[in-house]
Amino acid sequence: MRFLPSFLFGVWLICGTCAARDIYVNNLAGDDRFDGALERGTDRYNGPVRTIAKAMRLAQPGDVVRIANTGAPYREMISVAGGDHCGTPGRPFRIEGNGAVLDGSVAIPPLAWEHFQRDVFRFRPQRLGYQQLFLEDRPLVRRTVPEGSSRPETFNPLEWYFHGGYIYFRVEAVRLIDDYSLSHAGHPVGVTLYKVHDVVVSDLVVQGFQLDGVNAHEGVRNGAIVGLICRGNGRSGITVAGTSRLEIEACVSGDNGFAQLLTDGLSKTQLAGTQLVANSAPAIVRQGGEVRVVEPATEQ
Repeated sequence: MRFLPSFLFGVWLICGTCAARDIYVNNLAGDDRFDGALERGTDRYNGPVRTIAKAMRLAQPGDVVRIANTGAPYREMISVAGGDHCGTPGRPFRIEGNGAVLDGSVAIPPLAWEHFQRDVFRFRPQRLGYQQLFLEDRPLVRRTVPEGSSRPETFNPLEWYFHGGYIYFRVEAVRLIDDYSLSHAGHPVGVTLYKVHDVVVSDLVVQGFQLDGVNAHEGVRNGAIVGLICRGNGRSGITVAGTSRLEIEACVSGDNGFAQLLTDGLSKTQLAGTQLVANSAPAIVRQGGEVRVVEPATEQ
């Protein structure tokens, strides 16, 4: 009789593995009233869900969340946290993006801008500290302000800088701020991993978030991100923090504000075939933690 608890626990593990499901997400054809069990809707009850957040609420250990690439960005955040979002070494919990875009940017209404001087306008975002400015969903060139100054040394049209809590933007000759479709980094983090194990996130474009594209915040074990493009985020493309252990495989990180890869705490990061494009910030900023390269990681 003393072996009964162990036996029941083993049965529970086997049943949990057998019950692993596919959950489908489609932000155009889906409906959050659906069960997510089918890639295409068949009636008013069955079909893909509309939001990733709904899929994550439905998810159980070992499930696969399959995100449809509809061409329209998913304007939401993904939180991978707790026991329901874990897997096993043989069957990890998976989020498969299929090349879909996860976008944290928020449009700036023309009336939110105020005229500063001559051809320069300014806007005060709700979230301060780290920012990005986009024109038609593409990050613009940012100028830095020297210490002790209030403006950059060089400031050309279609460039921006951040100072005193304001984003400053210079328009082109004979044009007004209303002529531009501008947006800024609005939501804090694209994909957050927190106290989970045996998790794989793959094939997503993560852009426009105020802090990080991906943040392995704390307590991540046997975590991996594969084939992600992390671009145009306010602080970093990828942050690995706390005691997290994360493998970064075949990813690209560039156009981020402070670092393409940021590590701190007692974290351990493994890079394999990953490109860190140091065009807007250093490839790697180490504030703690360890970084190990098992295949050449390109720093450009």
